[in-house]
Amino acid sequence: MTTQDRIGAARARAAAERDRQGLPAAAEASLGVIGGSGLYKIDGLRDVVEVRPATPYGPPSDALVVGSLGDTRVAFLPRHGRGHRLTPAEVPYRANVYALRVLGVGSVIAVSACGSMREEIRPRDVVVPDQLIDRTRDRPSTLFGRGVVVHVAFADPFCPELSARLAEEAEAVLADADRGGGVAGTRRARAVHRGGTYVAMEGPQFSTRAESNLYRSWGAGVIGMTALPEAKLAREAELCYGMLAYATDYDCWHEGEEPVTVAQVLANLGANVESARAILRRIAAGGLPRRDECGCAWALAGSIQTDPSAVDETRVRELSLLLGGDLPTRGA
Repeated sequence: MTTQDRIGAARARAAAERDRQGLPAAAEASLGVIGGSGLYKIDGLRDVVEVRPATPYGPPSDALVVGSLGDTRVAFLPRHGRGHRLTPAEVPYRANVYALRVLGVGSVIAVSACGSMREEIRPRDVVVPDQLIDRTRDRPSTLFGRGVVVHVAFADPFCPELSARLAEEAEAVLADADRGGGVAGTRRARAVHRGGTYVAMEGPQFSTRAESNLYRSWGAGVIGMTALPEAKLAREAELCYGMLAYATDYDCWHEGEEPVTVAQVLANLGANVESARAILRRIAAGGLPRRDECGCAWALAGSIQTDPSAVDETRVRELSLLLGGDLPTRGA
């Protein structure tokens, strides 16, 4: 089986699930966008429908808004819900990722507000991270379990192809702004940083100074509250996952700056959101990266440890959207 065959099979399972749930044909999308703090909608969508796919994990954070941006069908989901109703720990990450799979999404762009751990990453800079450190607690971090044990590789938690494209388009947006073109708000963004480690903390409180300096000693570039378990679940769902991490503050380690506050974060969110929207428009207009090289679509292959004879048939049906043919039939 080629990668395109595998992707096609995943799309077919998603289409069958949409039919089973009675979702409209217009609910199909290829790109998912998970909006973080401040990004609660995408402007310029055409042929819009709102849907709430059913999932084995309960409802997603909010209705998913599906529409055309350029020639790309995009499914947008505000991570914290419209009105920012959910704390980082309350976000139903599993339901969100599963709902995107139901809609046929293959690539996910996550937008996140974060604190900078480095002098050179200034507020309003954008980081496209390539590594994660997990400091969250008590958040369900697998789509499986309950009789199905899966161990996916997670050494490189972000899709390299999608991340490279995000960095490229972010640099183009800022270059256009420097020339006096583009969206006004993007002129206030400063630089794009390719790569870096994102520390995912539990929250909702911000860090202590001791914690902030500890993470700096680990080589962290930015700190936030939502990249995990989101990235882990996206890998289990065989989705390409990339992130635009927008610095809003210096957390509390910087001796020359006041410790982070909500007011400080909000003051920088406006410019960050306009930059994110401009980047998303460019990606939608140019088309998504092909998924042949990154390996994200093969994450489950060889990763299921459970003996097929030990898996309950009801559980197999419940996970059929995700498992496909990766769990051999009994007696195989």
